[in-house]
Amino acid sequence: MAIAVDETNFPQEVLQSQTPVLVNFWAPWCGLCRVMSPLLNRLQADFPGQVKLVDINADDNLKLANTYRLTNLPTLLLFDGGQVVRRLEDFRTRDELRTALVSLQDVIDTTLATTAR
Repeated sequence: MAIAVDETNFPQEVLQSQTPVLVNFWAPWCGLCRVMSPLLNRLQADFPGQVKLVDINADDNLKLANTYRLTNLPTLLLFDGGQVVRRLEDFRTRDELRTALVSLQDVIDTTLATTAR
């Protein structure tokens, strides 16, 4: 289950996290964002305790949206060690989203293998 994050707890929950963090920038008006939520929860379930999933409402957190230069929603950012290691955006269909999530799963596998060393 995703943790709701905003500008006040972003440093603690994301930048200072000891585990990789998948940040889901979304907005209430974004239809594909609503489709993505259960898919992300399933992805997180594949990595129990290894990846933290957080949701950030871009409309309510404009500073973060500007900092990470969001141009489209949904946008996914994978953080490791406080740095963005992967950015996924520009989904137009569910199939594009699923393809991106499969590639993201590979990146998470690689990130976890690197972190374990």
